[in-house]
Amino acid sequence: MSAGQRQLGEHVLYVTLEQVSKAYRKGVSSVTALKGVSLGIARGEFVALMGPSGSGKTTLLNLIAGLDTADTGAIHIDGREQARGGEGARARWRAETIGIVFQSSNLVPFLSALGNVELPLLLHPVSAGEARRRARKVLELVGLEDRSAHYPRELSGGQEQRVAIARAIVSDPKLLLCDEPTGDLDRASADAILRLLRTLCDEFGRTIIVVTHDPAAAAVADRQILLDKGRLTGPDAGEAAGGG
Repeated sequence: MSAGQRQLGEHVLYVTLEQVSKAYRKGVSSVTALKGVSLGIARGEFVALMGPSGSGKTTLLNLIAGLDTADTGAIHIDGREQARGGEGARARWRAETIGIVFQSSNLVPFLSALGNVELPLLLHPVSAGEARRRARKVLELVGLEDRSAHYPRELSGGQEQRVAIARAIVSDPKLLLCDEPTGDLDRASADAILRLLRTLCDEFGRTIIVVTHDPAAAAVADRQILLDKGRLTGPDAGEAAGGG
């Protein structure tokens, strides 16, 4: 078993963080967002990352996504140290491994639902026909095959978010990171998104990390990871990634 591929009970860890810290400059002072966080998330696990505003949840998600770099500590995903390699190599690896969904769908307004879903495949060596086939397949998976020609302005908020999820999974990433994916939605639409994420975990084996304030999202997840003032609290506090 390689570095980073350690055990959580009987499960192989897919994501490990070892003493990860991050601080940001704010004027002449420094604000510490994360303080020595160690954590393990199993392959195929659905976790909800929770805590008050300013607790470090989004910082932690961005570090796992590779959108930011830790000041200290190490992050491994599927046994690979996330900071390894040059910027281009890391970007290609991230595109193949990680799908990201934000609170705002961030769809391109002048592209149809199908066009938006095809976008990530521009980074992959696939033909235009294959990209179109894959995009249609994931739109069918999220229940929007009949909206493929519609533009974002013609979709409801829940439909836009489902298109965003389709876009995030079209390149078949094994890790899906979601930052408040239900935050802008009504309860019915939010519940539909949570059911979709649960299906992606249960039936397609995706590892899913959701930053949320929504108790319903926490109830759907396998485990709740709690952060407060940049530190883990609750059962995960003091966990050494890969240890007991």
